[in-house]
Order: sequence, then C-alpha cells, then structure tokens
Amino acid sequence: MFRLGFIINPLAGIGGSVALKGSDGEEVVAEALLKGAELRAPNRALRAIQVVADNISAEDMLFVTFPGPMGEDVVRQCGFDPQIVGDIDVTATTPEDTEHAAKMMSEMGLDIILFVGGDGTARNICNAIPEGQPVLGIPAGVKMHSGVYAITPEAAGELICRLVRGELVDIRQQEVRDIDEEAFRQGKVRARYYGDLLVPEEGQFMQHVKSGGREVEAFVLQDIAATLIEEMEDDFLYIVGPGSTTRGLMDELGLDNTLLGVDLIKNHQLLASDVTEADIEQAIAETDGRVKIIITPIGGQGHLLGRGNQQLTPSIIRQVGRENLIVIATKTKITELNGRPLLVDSNDPALDKLLAGYIPVTTGYRDRILYPLS
Repeated sequence: MFRLGFIINPLAGIGGSVALKGSDGEEVVAEALLKGAELRAPNRALRAIQVVADNISAEDMLFVTFPGPMGEDVVRQCGFDPQIVGDIDVTATTPEDTEHAAKMMSEMGLDIILFVGGDGTARNICNAIPEGQPVLGIPAGVKMHSGVYAITPEAAGELICRLVRGELVDIRQQEVRDIDEEAFRQGKVRARYYGDLLVPEEGQFMQHVKSGGREVEAFVLQDIAATLIEEMEDDFLYIVGPGSTTRGLMDELGLDNTLLGVDLIKNHQLLASDVTEADIEQAIAETDGRVKIIITPIGGQGHLLGRGNQQLTPSIIRQVGRENLIVIATKTKITELNGRPLLVDSNDPALDKLLAGYIPVTTGYRDRILYPLS
C-alpha cells in the first residue's frame, strides 16, 4: 500500500488577490481577511486530491494527514478515510504546525509528503524533514520561485497517481527559494536559497525555478513599449501586470510603476497603482467592456497567469476575454523556455482550457510570434 503524507497550509496565497504580495505573518493574514480575501489553498488541494480519487482505489493507498483544514477535510471530501495525526487549533493554523506535521510524517517513513502552499510553506517543509524524504508541492501561494511545485494542482494529482501505480518516475533535488516580503512590497526582489528538497522529476508536470537577477536589453523593451503605445486605443482601460518587461511600457509613458503589482492606465494616464481584485472589478464595471490586460510570463518558468498576479482572477480574465490579453516578452525570455509552452494556472481549470492554444506574443517593434499556451 502506498502511504502518503498530506499537509495543507490553509492560509497560503490569501494575500494574492488583495495585492499584498505574500501571505507570511499574522498581520498580513489579518489585513487580507479585512480586505475580503478568500482562502485559496483548500480548493487547490481539493482539485489535486480529486484527481487521485478518480484514478486510485482507496484500498491502494493510505493518507496520513493533520486534522481539519490542514488536510483531513479535503481527504474525506474526496472519499478517503485518512489516518489523523497531530493536534492543532483548527481556527488558527501556523507555520509551526506545518513544520511539526512534516517532521512527524517524515519520522513515520511515508513514501512521499504532498503539501499545499507557496515558497514560505516550502521553507517550512525544508526546515523540518531530513535529506532524502521525497516531497511534492501543490501550488497555492503568491510567491512561487521554488522548483518543488507541480505546474497545476491537477499535475500534482497525476504525479501521485503515477507513483501509486508503480510507474517509473525519476526524482531529483530541487531548490527551495523565497523572497523578503517586506522588500518585495517596496519593489525590491531579494531571493534567497534555503535548501533542496527531493521531488519527482517529470518535466511536463513540474515548474522550474524562477530565473531572475539578469538585465534584459533596454532597447528591446523600448521597442515592445513603442508598439504597445502605437496600438493603444482611446478610452480603453489597460490592466498592466507585474514584471520588468511591463515596466518598460510604464517607463516609456512616463508613469510610475509598481513593478511587482498591477497598475491601471487609460488614455496614457495612470488611474491607480498596486490595485486589488476588487479595484480591478470596479474599474472594469466603469469601462463599458473596453478593457485589455497586458502581461508577461515569468522568466525561466513561463507562467503567464496564476503566479504573482492573482489579482487577475478568473472572473476578471473571463470579463476581459482571451482576445484582449496582450502578451509581451523578449525573445531571450521565450528562448530560455527551450520549447516549453507558456503556462496558465488561473485557479479555474475550465478557464485554463479555454485559454489554451497558440497566442500572439509581442517580442519587439511590430514584431510578434505565435507561441503555445498550455
């Protein structure tokens, strides 16, 4: 029988939709809840475990998990009868609970520990387990720099199914990286290496470590920006996603730029900076449908939606429409993907399927390529 440890950080990603750029710390969580943020991790956990439930018999595997929101609720909802270990305050889980769960499960000699969270959660897991304990992450956080996560919850579920069926799945060490959230909120990226975790190595299912710290060519960014400015339509709302590539547009317009948040512009003027999901919804309601989103993929990973721009919720993306997504990237950034597609993980699987296919990417002055989006 395959024995799987399962840990959910229920608060992972709670700060994303309200533009807090992270979820670490009680004050941030309290602020996110005050702003109306909803829990993101439980639903993403459910999506992964449902894949397992649809393909694997309960007699073939044992879930070992912590009580209530840290795993038990989702596992039971999917029809499994888990072994419950540990003791927590179900109304206020903590990073220490995550570390305690990981340590306890590693000492039980489980086949793999499946966890739900972001880079902070990966750090907790890394702190708690010994070298050689296999793990796999279900992505649910705001910051997703580490290479220990599947590209989507469903991909994580499929990997578990392959392991349970005894298929050959390679494993290797992948980096755990996290950033200083306070610096991040001030527009500074200070990524730090915290260690390695042993994870399944299946390229089509696992995300890559985010690349960063390398300057892109200023002239290319100016060329991309010049094309966008020429093509901007009067009285349209433009939702500008995070990243140094989109910052090139803001620089050419002479506008302040959040860099790591989402900004709104109209008629070449800045309407609002570092906006939340609610801010965007309100702005869209005032546009009479004249709205576009300008976004760029994360270097090295290729994620276009669902990593660092959770303010762009499925509701917002559906209102804007695929045809009004303006994707920009340097050819260097695209080349570094080595043929891998751009990725969407919007937290709405049906929407992800609608978005899939080939999409135009502006790569220079009046220069575009068609590139796959998966």
